[in-house]
Amino acid sequence: MSFIKTKLIDFLRLVFPSSYTELAVFLFFIICYGILGSYIAVNYRIIFDSRIPWDAYFSFDNKSILMTGGSFERHPLSYYFFNWIREFSLLISGGKMDTNFRLTLAWLSNIVISLNVLQVFKYLKNIIRLPFRFSFFTVLFFGLFSTNILLSFTPENFTYTLFLLTLYNHYAAIKLRKQEKIPALALSLAGITIGGLTITNFVKVFIPVLFEKNLFKSWKKFGNAALRVLIAAICFILLYLNRIDFNYQNIFSKTNQQYEKFSNVESMPTWDMISSFFFGGNILFPGFILSDKHNMKGFEFKGLYMDLYSSAFSYLFVAALLLLISWSYVKNFKNKWVQVIMISFLFDIIIHCIMRFGLHTSYIYGGHFVFVYPLLIGWLFQAYRSSPKMIFFLGLVTSLLLFYLLCNNIFRMSEFFWFMDTYYQ
Repeated sequence: MSFIKTKLIDFLRLVFPSSYTELAVFLFFIICYGILGSYIAVNYRIIFDSRIPWDAYFSFDNKSILMTGGSFERHPLSYYFFNWIREFSLLISGGKMDTNFRLTLAWLSNIVISLNVLQVFKYLKNIIRLPFRFSFFTVLFFGLFSTNILLSFTPENFTYTLFLLTLYNHYAAIKLRKQEKIPALALSLAGITIGGLTITNFVKVFIPVLFEKNLFKSWKKFGNAALRVLIAAICFILLYLNRIDFNYQNIFSKTNQQYEKFSNVESMPTWDMISSFFFGGNILFPGFILSDKHNMKGFEFKGLYMDLYSSAFSYLFVAALLLLISWSYVKNFKNKWVQVIMISFLFDIIIHCIMRFGLHTSYIYGGHFVFVYPLLIGWLFQAYRSSPKMIFFLGLVTSLLLFYLLCNNIFRMSEFFWFMDTYYQ
């Protein structure tokens, strides 16, 4: 019993604030995001409208996800998870899908995204061991990303996937620092939760295992790692097959349909979609496009999409940010924590930029990888910790990026509020 109690306490300390500084960071973001989400939930119906299954804003599928968990081929086990979310929200709202229902959904998202920012802060503080001022500065930059702003009030798979990925990366980094192996139970739980919400993230769970100490120098350790991975994979596969009544042929047919549907959009230049949407839109809002939509049952509504960047400053922002994280990767190439982060990021680059899956709306996929940016920036600061001139230069550059990000995203959010005022009161 004492073992279980110890593990439970360790888990709670990992997930929630465990010091006054962590509590201050968490409260800062939960208040900021909470004010935004509460205002939207109380005054607008955009968070949840039973008539709108998808695409009210930026291709998020709020109603569809809440009611069904999304398509089983992309979100194998989210059906069960969102059943709990929906039923809890209905319990709070007295069974009505009204303002209280939207408010509960918004606050659940708010709490999860605030915990996500906290995990990044914990990683910067505990793993990279940056001083508080650098850690808070970096998470402030991260907290202003368009992905975090939108997901802080959006009930979607991406909201919970982002938190689970940052949590697992922090946990795995702790294990690597202590030179301990990741237990089969932890791998299985991570695979079921992370891969269950979005299947393309399943493989990311096993990346840290590759960097366990002496893994490729001992057959015993390699065999043990392979067994742990196999156990996690079997658990996931059995739950996945049970979800679809073991009709596995549906997986391949539906996956092919989804790939054809979301990878053959030729309306915009590929390079511009990569820069404006995949690398940019999940951090720095571009302009918006209005679209006429309908729910296939006679109800018409307006949808909002992101446009390509129209300002040279936006492209310069993206280029500067990519230069910083590339610099960090080269500088820390022998760092196993950095390799874990970049290999994970590489999977998303392959899926969206090379295979072009969902590239035309890849700004919504930021929930799978935006945590990479603050972590790599943190490692870059750490690499130059003994060089005051370089620290000053890096601080100046990121300060300029933060200022532009703040001004741009506030302006674009004002346009978003105009959209809600006009169509979603």
